[in-house]
Amino acid sequence: MELNENAEIDTSQVEDLRGSGGGGGGGGFAGLPIGGGGLTGIVVSVVIALVTGYLGINHLTGDGGGGSQSGDNTVLAQECAQSDKLKKLDCRNNLYVNSIQNYWAQALPQHFNESYWPAKTAFFSNVVRTGCGRADSGVGPFYCPADDKVYIDLTFYRVLGESLGAPGEFAQPYVLAHEYGHHVQDLLGTEAQMRREQQRDPKHANQLSVRLELQADCYAGAWAKNATGTETATGKKIFKRLTAQDIEEGLDTAGKIGDDTLQQRGGGSINPAEFTHGTSAQRQRWFATGFQSGDPKSCDTFAVGAV
Repeated sequence: MELNENAEIDTSQVEDLRGSGGGGGGGGFAGLPIGGGGLTGIVVSVVIALVTGYLGINHLTGDGGGGSQSGDNTVLAQECAQSDKLKKLDCRNNLYVNSIQNYWAQALPQHFNESYWPAKTAFFSNVVRTGCGRADSGVGPFYCPADDKVYIDLTFYRVLGESLGAPGEFAQPYVLAHEYGHHVQDLLGTEAQMRREQQRDPKHANQLSVRLELQADCYAGAWAKNATGTETATGKKIFKRLTAQDIEEGLDTAGKIGDDTLQQRGGGSINPAEFTHGTSAQRQRWFATGFQSGDPKSCDTFAVGAV
């Protein structure tokens, strides 16, 4: 994967909630409150969270604290305008967001005859107040439909690489593209329809959740197929190239965060009744479906017999 060093980064698509100084560029673990701050505690918390329904769409319960926070992008905008911007984790992730949203701004009208409304990604550290409630870093990345934002503590990538076994760089845009897949589902009404179905048929609530998550994986694959065609606002290519290795890293990441794999990592037995995101094989299959077709219309995981 090679990003275009001449592509300007639109930091207005991100809200930096990490406080003064930006932070996050190195992806360190300093300050995470889960499990006493130790790596093992963080990993266990993240694994449990992933198994029970995060790294996806989030309807947190609890005190929302008056709605989502607002950020200060001053430092982020400054560092992402520098010549070495692509060496910085937060700037690269900001550029991935730019690419994903540029893709959907074209793909949603083309394939679904619907307009795309941008969603911001919030970079946070430790704890964040969202439209869906209060969350900490242990829940992993998620999309909140109440405020139309993607939330991520960038230190999650250290957990993903060092503890969940998905260290490849392409794991990062895959995660973001999955979350923006949930935003697309929100815009299309898919997520709301799924929630209504869950209320009508609570016995199949987990199965419906799996279909929603697998569709987001498929949407991520469709973006990946078209990523090299995405551009900045001034028409500069964002990616110079993607390689077969990048796609393998995406598939590997999808496999490492399947429900069955995470249940095993969490020390328990595999229990399909508790699946909310799909097995490793299913997640890989649907990412591959989106990538091979490059068409988000191929991502109908709710069709009879699709899952």
